[in-house]
Amino acid sequence: MTDFPMHDVESAPEKSKPLLENSLKGFGMIPGLHAVMAEAPGALEAYQKLHQLVLDSSFDNDEKTVVWQTINVENACHYCVPAHTGIAKMMEVSDDIIDALRDETPLPSDKLEALRTFTLAVMRKDGNVSKEDLDAFYKAGYKHRQVLEVILVLSQKTLSNYINHIAETPVDEPFKKFEWQKKQ
Repeated sequence: MTDFPMHDVESAPEKSKPLLENSLKGFGMIPGLHAVMAEAPGALEAYQKLHQLVLDSSFDNDEKTVVWQTINVENACHYCVPAHTGIAKMMEVSDDIIDALRDETPLPSDKLEALRTFTLAVMRKDGNVSKEDLDAFYKAGYKHRQVLEVILVLSQKTLSNYINHIAETPVDEPFKKFEWQKKQ
């Protein structure tokens, strides 16, 4: 276990206090990730802003979940997979999609599978995707905007996945029922 502090509004650095208050208003609690990030106000602020930008993207709830969970599963994030499972359920994403993402099995639609495949290509190739990768993504109905939005989500998830790995952030109580481990 690492020794990263888990801040609340009282213990957080001054610049993190209003950010944690936003977390309380938005979630009814301070998620563990936010409690850890509060140590570096810029990290928490960046994460919260990126999260809002992702929510405002052109992706629908199913697509947001596909990109978020594809990244979380690929990075084996012990914290984010359960958290985004709970979030997906709140967003009324079907269990077929949620389970396929967690289990790395085929998604129920070709379009969503193309989104997962492209997201993995961006990650695994460090953004150096091929013309074939792009053509397959476009053929599925996506455009240049969604290419850029996949990278936007990847930016958000890089912050959270890496911080959770290093800080060993404990899974929040509401999401413990969705605990997950990557299949070997």
